[in-house]
Amino acid sequence: MDETAYRILDVLRDNGRVSIAALADKVGISRANAYTRVESLVHDGVITGFSARVDQAKAGLSIGALVFVTVLPQAWASFRDRVLEMPDVEWCAITTGEHDAMLLIRAVDVSGVHEFSTGVIAQLPEVRTVVSVVVLDEVIRRPYLLPADLPERSGVSAPLGMTRWTPASPGRDTLPPR
Repeated sequence: MDETAYRILDVLRDNGRVSIAALADKVGISRANAYTRVESLVHDGVITGFSARVDQAKAGLSIGALVFVTVLPQAWASFRDRVLEMPDVEWCAITTGEHDAMLLIRAVDVSGVHEFSTGVIAQLPEVRTVVSVVVLDEVIRRPYLLPADLPERSGVSAPLGMTRWTPASPGRDTLPPR
């Protein structure tokens, strides 16, 4: 990936339907070069497809919910296969922390979220627990980020991988024996 490839991705992020001629003009390269580079980005798997951005509420799915799932350890493969078959799921990520997976689902109304959470996900034999949170407002949703989008942050006081340590109060600095 070079600077030109990133500029192409930046233009396509704002308008995936831009013509090759307009893309070439915005990036400052020839049309042939723009066409070749886009084809190369697709071939290399950097660009995985082109799609429209849709206002979910105007399309009839006015409710979004995050569904946090804890999966039985031996059931990962089966859980993943089942989630891939669920049309309600817009996005799924395997996560660290308290829950193992996070799903973004869409529904026509709150009862649809309830039916999915309790009647579909919670009923899977692979699932230990389910927590659903209704999304009240989607503040920001970017199609993707590029390295140039991330600001440089200087003055970080803790080295990478470290957290700040708060010492215990005097007299509480040792744990009692078990």
